[in-house]
Amino acid sequence: MYALILPGLLYFVVFRYVPLLGNIAAFQQYSPYLGFGGSPWSGLSNFTAMLHDPEVLTATRNTVVISFLQIAFAFPAPVALALLLNSVMSGRVKRFVQSVVYLPHFISWVIVVAVWQQVLGGDGLLSHVIGDPGFNLMGDPSWFKALITLQVIWKDTGWNTIIFLAVITRIDASLYESAAMDGAGPWRRTWHVTLPAMRGIFVLLLILRLGSVLTVGFEQILLQQNAVGSDTAEVLDTFTYFRGVVAGDWGIATAAGLIKGVIGTLLVVGANKLSKRMGSEGAF
Repeated sequence: MYALILPGLLYFVVFRYVPLLGNIAAFQQYSPYLGFGGSPWSGLSNFTAMLHDPEVLTATRNTVVISFLQIAFAFPAPVALALLLNSVMSGRVKRFVQSVVYLPHFISWVIVVAVWQQVLGGDGLLSHVIGDPGFNLMGDPSWFKALITLQVIWKDTGWNTIIFLAVITRIDASLYESAAMDGAGPWRRTWHVTLPAMRGIFVLLLILRLGSVLTVGFEQILLQQNAVGSDTAEVLDTFTYFRGVVAGDWGIATAAGLIKGVIGTLLVVGANKLSKRMGSEGAF
């Protein structure tokens, strides 16, 4: 069993834990040519400069808004889809629908954005349907955050239903039979039997989701940022990329990433304690 978990353990050690040592650049005037040992120390100056940088404030605001929309709408979507699939009586129809809704998860964001551009972008399908060649929903800043959320729902909702469907299949059928004998209809059985059985895994996934609340999809947003501008589409992930990798200001970029990780950790620990106080098992 230890041999079976070794590849996964190595993945997290190499790509998650070892890179944490690079956070030392947040306290240096880091230069790749000098390395960590030769770069001069700068104390907390990178954090001070980051807090006074208007781009950081813009990126933080956009990140929080997009993350809130995804938690409010994209996160519960798999639960609703799992309940709908569970209500389908025909096994063949259920398997067909599952296959269709799982498929977008395996499509890269490059293809997803290209498809949406062909439908909702300038000179796209929708512009021809409404007879307005200048219509470009993908380039409208006021629609950007909503479209980002809809894209996440379309791409990942089907895949995320796997866990909730697995929970539903483990519910004792006698509970539904008892509820039906007591006069409970389909909605009552869902409310009093199905949803309580799903509460534990829902809370667990929500706690884990809060850990990445400031991570909203680097590739997805980077591909669409030029169409709406940085004021609308700049998030913390794209900020660290452009400021650090492109501009070479590694200290501020690392400081922003470190703050993001600390906030995510605090949210996970706080949400876990709160869930335990409310009677849930929590994540740990």
